Amino acid sequence: MHAASDEDDRPISREDLETLFVGAEKPRAEWRIGGEAEKFGVDADSGKPLPYDGPRSIRAVFDALVESHGWKPEAEKSDGPIIALTRGSASVTLEPGAQLELSGAPLTDVHQVVSEMELHLREIADVSKAMNVVWLGVGFHPTATQDELPWVPKERYGVMRKYLPTRGSRAVDMMRRTATVQANFDYSNEDDAMQKLALLCRLSPIIHAMTANSPFMEGRVSEKKSERGDVWLHMDPSRSGLIRSMWKPRPRYSDYVDWALDAGMFLFRRGDAFIHNAGQTFRSFLESGYEGHRATFSDWVLHVNSLFPEARLKRTIEMRACDCLPMQLTGAVPALLTGLLYDATSLDLATELAARFDFDVVEQARPRLVAEGPSARIGDEPILPLAKRIVEIADAGLARRAHVGPAGTDERIHLAPLAELVTSGRCPADRLLAGARVGDKIEPKELLRRTHI
Repeated sequence: MHAASDEDDRPISREDLETLFVGAEKPRAEWRIGGEAEKFGVDADSGKPLPYDGPRSIRAVFDALVESHGWKPEAEKSDGPIIALTRGSASVTLEPGAQLELSGAPLTDVHQVVSEMELHLREIADVSKAMNVVWLGVGFHPTATQDELPWVPKERYGVMRKYLPTRGSRAVDMMRRTATVQANFDYSNEDDAMQKLALLCRLSPIIHAMTANSPFMEGRVSEKKSERGDVWLHMDPSRSGLIRSMWKPRPRYSDYVDWALDAGMFLFRRGDAFIHNAGQTFRSFLESGYEGHRATFSDWVLHVNSLFPEARLKRTIEMRACDCLPMQLTGAVPALLTGLLYDATSLDLATELAARFDFDVVEQARPRLVAEGPSARIGDEPILPLAKRIVEIADAGLARRAHVGPAGTDERIHLAPLAELVTSGRCPADRLLAGARVGDKIEPKELLRRTHI
């Protein structure tokens, strides 16, 4: 989290925008890993989603975390509803459909990231049992229709609810029925940042296929290994996707800034007041303002955080491509990415591997990757050998890092479950689909048994 300052509220020009990224550069010794994991809370018998408020609700979970585990409640306004919790550098937040998200603290290694996620699940276990609630580790809500889901009372979500459907047919699904595992990474300078970001943009469709884990929709087996992946193919193209400019040789901060400038805004804030300017590009806001207001650094930070590409640049580099996973696989996402990004040899090898891909060919292949997972092709090339090579590069990077955890093993132990799946040519969705066929209706309790986190 970045505390606002008077400096942040000064009017800015185009020349100021890259300072957001320059100011976040860190020496390698200070690099950290931040894990994020969303999940769906549902009734353990019916599979119905938790409401935002009430005796059996997300608010009740929040109250228990505050009372018993030292979390502090946060609201958007002094008299507003609770929408987040904080403790140290970690937070628990809500997505629009009341998906619960742990945004972890910046930590030294994958062992610590996994321990933090496991602690979070232990902390919500007692209240969940008392409310007869289970949590689902799957990328798309397996039971709920849109009508059954709540809306979290956050200002930005109200704007998104109206604006984003004008930009993509599955925008509301994105907001309320998807969940993901993400990871955040540091960078030392512009070259390092853009090599990492470009690599993740190029590899994200393959990594998503490796972790595809959402083959159910409204109680039936989908035609796709990742219903969540299909959602992101039908989203606002100006703020999502693979960022074409990241596929050029040696992209720069300025390339990312230019891409971000042409995405539509949702709102900006002046004190406790939110001013809606949905659809105005930040470029237009920067040049012309809005109703007498001029763009500030805080507005730019808010806008950058409202962009949803498969990998994005903020004060960290965030990989967003993976479906939510069961706990035994959740740690594999930060492990895979740490092995690729935080070892210089692996970063260069992965960059060389990714250089073979053409943007248009990969973009054309994305629907097949979403539907077929690791059995798909990019052009004429099967992705399974590529997936295996990506895992090999990451595994070697983790070995060279040699971060040994309390059990005496290095970080490869967290990558191993995903490596096993890739070796077998499967993705997590294949486990969920055992014995089921496309179109089959599956009873709620069986769906919950299969998708339990």
